[in-house]
Amino acid sequence: VFVNNGVLRQNEPRRVIKMFSSIGMKVNYINAEKEFLRRLKGVSGPERKRKIIGNYFIKLFERFTVKAGKFRFLAQGTLYPDIIESVSVNGPSATIKSHHNVGGLPAKMKMKLIEPLRLLFKDEVREIGKKLGLSDEVLLRQPFPGPGLAVRIIGDVTRERLNVLRKADEIIVSEIKKAGMYHGIWQSFGVFIPVKTVGVMGDKRTYENVIALRAVHSKDGMTAEWVRLPHIILNAISSRIINEVKGVNRVVYDISNKPPATIEWE
Repeated sequence: VFVNNGVLRQNEPRRVIKMFSSIGMKVNYINAEKEFLRRLKGVSGPERKRKIIGNYFIKLFERFTVKAGKFRFLAQGTLYPDIIESVSVNGPSATIKSHHNVGGLPAKMKMKLIEPLRLLFKDEVREIGKKLGLSDEVLLRQPFPGPGLAVRIIGDVTRERLNVLRKADEIIVSEIKKAGMYHGIWQSFGVFIPVKTVGVMGDKRTYENVIALRAVHSKDGMTAEWVRLPHIILNAISSRIINEVKGVNRVVYDISNKPPATIEWE
């Protein structure tokens, strides 16, 4: 089952369906974009966003099982960092953020949860995938949060903001791929910041939003260091976003390591 939760990247539903179809897997596609966005309307807190998305995912899966037959298990790709950041595992570690597949799930579910990777890190999972013969297209995809672009938009999630971020994010990824750096970076993405700043386009004043560029190196997601992207790439990304994405007149580069900052902004 592939659920379009309305907060996916540019053309992601089409890409995912194509990828699984190419290896002979049938995909049951559920377009729940409107339902998710309706539930997220007016919600600005990151923890609330995660729980709304996690809960409604489960409801949709359970609804699907009623129509398609009795399913006893729900398999998830939960990794160890998800658990560490969501709950206290061994000792008094604080909850940093609830991942949709851990703290974001409802307390009671009709299906039994199976998480075969829950004590593994991303690099260990990739090694297993390599031994199983998975393609690089699958193995080397950069991590993407379950709550999607909802946690890459600071504040309220709206269709307009999603459209802006999708276009900006696509430019970021395409320029990094063009430079041959994509597979050497743990994560690279854009963040929509609903703070308007003054700019100049031609001889006219603009007052528009900001996109933050985030790119980090990491081995397991527990710690991360910001990537020293060459200035020529930063310039290309900034120029394209400002010229091609309506509603943005400023691009900033996040040079924060983890810790103290988390990789995702929310």
